[in-house]
Amino acid sequence: MRSLRRRPLLVAVLLSTLAMLAAAPAPDDGDPGDGTAAGVSAEVARLYQDAAAATQRYEQGRREADAQRVRALRAEGLLERQRQQLGVLHKDLGRIARAQYRSGGGLPMTARLLLADHPEEALRGQHAFARVQGTVTRAIDRNRRAEARLSADEARSAAGWQALEQRTAELAVLKKGIEAKLEDARTRLQGQADASVAAGSCRGAVRLDQPPLDGTRAWVAPVETYQLSAGFGSDGSHWAHRHTGQDFAVPIGTPVRAVGAGRVVRVACGGAFGIEIVLQHPGGYYTQYGHLAAVGVDAGQQVLAGQWIGQSGTSGNSTGPHLHFEVRITPDYGAALDPLPWLAERGVRVG
Repeated sequence: MRSLRRRPLLVAVLLSTLAMLAAAPAPDDGDPGDGTAAGVSAEVARLYQDAAAATQRYEQGRREADAQRVRALRAEGLLERQRQQLGVLHKDLGRIARAQYRSGGGLPMTARLLLADHPEEALRGQHAFARVQGTVTRAIDRNRRAEARLSADEARSAAGWQALEQRTAELAVLKKGIEAKLEDARTRLQGQADASVAAGSCRGAVRLDQPPLDGTRAWVAPVETYQLSAGFGSDGSHWAHRHTGQDFAVPIGTPVRAVGAGRVVRVACGGAFGIEIVLQHPGGYYTQYGHLAAVGVDAGQQVLAGQWIGQSGTSGNSTGPHLHFEVRITPDYGAALDPLPWLAERGVRVG
């Protein structure tokens, strides 16, 4: 595949961007953890972010590669059109030369003047032919120079294009490797969560590196990226009554956020919700986060909107990885409100 005309700088910048993640320390670098809840939770959190970064840069590289492929095709089309125009000019010059030869243009200028009935007309014809010939010759030279420039640009960018495709492929392999390690770490994290639920005893809060918080938002969704699954009021065999919350389908280990500022009033590790957290918010409302794989807060702790308070899982009465999110008017089960309208009233559109 040929590269875009005059794009060596773009290729170099993109290759540098793609190289950043591959050049970074591999997920195994540093402290691999000791197998404790804290070690596995931290590993999952780090790999979660690494996987997100790898996916983002891989997608960026793929989009740039697709865009460059389109530009390369356009450049090839331009070169082909210029070659066709050059061929037309060659033919036009040939026709002019043949016409001039048939009209006596092949004779020396002195002979044509001697034989012409009107020497002035012979001179005018010669001057006209010279002007036409000069114009065509200059046009041919311009097109030849343009073709040479295009060919040179293609030759210079060919190596960069090949390197771009190679780096994109390497990044895809790196992304796949990180995701495989993340899946293994998630399995270990969930195993520890299941053991905690079986024992009915939490392992304690895991201190995770917090992302920068957006201090301009008072309320956020409980997870950043998700798919909605079972909604409030749904009927099913897994619930004694109707579903009391909104489920967010997310992989094990996904960071769970406090939807608003508040205080932790409960951290529990048993029962139908598995590992759960309940927060109290101003105004007499409570939010509950269930089926977690790990908690990152302690009872009585104050939290901010968007703060990571735990990691999602599939503990308790759960058929697959998801976050069970409830809004209540008391801290206890049985006082639930529909979470989506409640969030919408606070400027959080979930869907």
